[in-house]
Amino acid sequence: MSLAIVTGTPGWLGNRLLETLLTGMPEVAALKEVKSEKVRALCLPNLIEDGKLKELVKEAAGSLELVKGDLAATDPQGHNLHQLFKNAEGATVFHVAGIIHPSRGVKEFYDVNVEGTRRMLDEAKKQGVKRFIHVSSNSPIGVAKAGSTVFDENSPYNPYMNYGKSKKLAEDLVNEAGREGKLETVIIRPPWFYGIGQPARQTLFFTMVKNGKAPIVGSGENLRSMAYVDNICQGLLLCQKVKEAAGRTYWIADQEPYKMNFIVDTIEKVLSQDFNIKCKGTRMHLPDLASEVALGIDATLQGLGLYHQKFHVLSEMNKNIACSVALAGKELGYKPTIALEEGMRRSIDWVLKNGQSI
Repeated sequence: MSLAIVTGTPGWLGNRLLETLLTGMPEVAALKEVKSEKVRALCLPNLIEDGKLKELVKEAAGSLELVKGDLAATDPQGHNLHQLFKNAEGATVFHVAGIIHPSRGVKEFYDVNVEGTRRMLDEAKKQGVKRFIHVSSNSPIGVAKAGSTVFDENSPYNPYMNYGKSKKLAEDLVNEAGREGKLETVIIRPPWFYGIGQPARQTLFFTMVKNGKAPIVGSGENLRSMAYVDNICQGLLLCQKVKEAAGRTYWIADQEPYKMNFIVDTIEKVLSQDFNIKCKGTRMHLPDLASEVALGIDATLQGLGLYHQKFHVLSEMNKNIACSVALAGKELGYKPTIALEEGMRRSIDWVLKNGQSI
């Protein structure tokens, strides 16, 4: 029986991945028949009663098992990996869990993103897992030094702040485990992602667009790659399916990067034209200096072990963070099916149908 092990539920991407593992992706020709007979997911104990997870368990009719555990826990009972990896010989691991915006300070980046990954790899090797697919980020590569730079798999490491450093260290652990030869490893790097199931922080951005307060720092012509959640899931399933992916790293995103102005304009267009939501049509224009000041404050706070999400996000708003998915297309057959306008349409529709207000 094919077993898939997933971390990062009931997170945004983790939940969507559970759905695609259980049902396949019939809209992607290469993945019509790719689904797992058994899926086991690690869930934080205080979130295991999540409504979406309960719904998935019911629909899966015995094919989905939830295991309580916290990757940041240092004791075996706390992380519960012995249960997660029970009878896991030949399984595929999708390591989605990670901390992006820590509530307890910078140390949490390393407790979860580094030490949590180390624990997962150690247990995977012990239990005979076949393939370990790790979800990284654009942050180990940082931000482009020139506006025309589009990252590819040969771009050098230049970690952005502690999140980037922690994800780079996690990539190092995954690559080292792959070189040891005890299990196959694959790394994907999705950038800023969006889509159904999104958290409140993403919906807040829609509200800012509606109210004419979406921040445009500098010219707004900086490039940002984005990744619709179903595009990421396609990339993950292809990493499971394609034998030659072992030992490789891939950028997984929408087909082309977008200018920041275009992102905001598209959200406004979808809100107004598709959902009849009146938008003010203005922007909150800020000078480039605003991002540079935020960067300085962010760096100072993180140097003290503290983290403030708004300063961190503002520090990136005028940066070029764009990638090419050409290698994933060539080696995996990756063909993202959703672009920005349709992705935002689906996202906003989900938000409005699931009790969030814009």
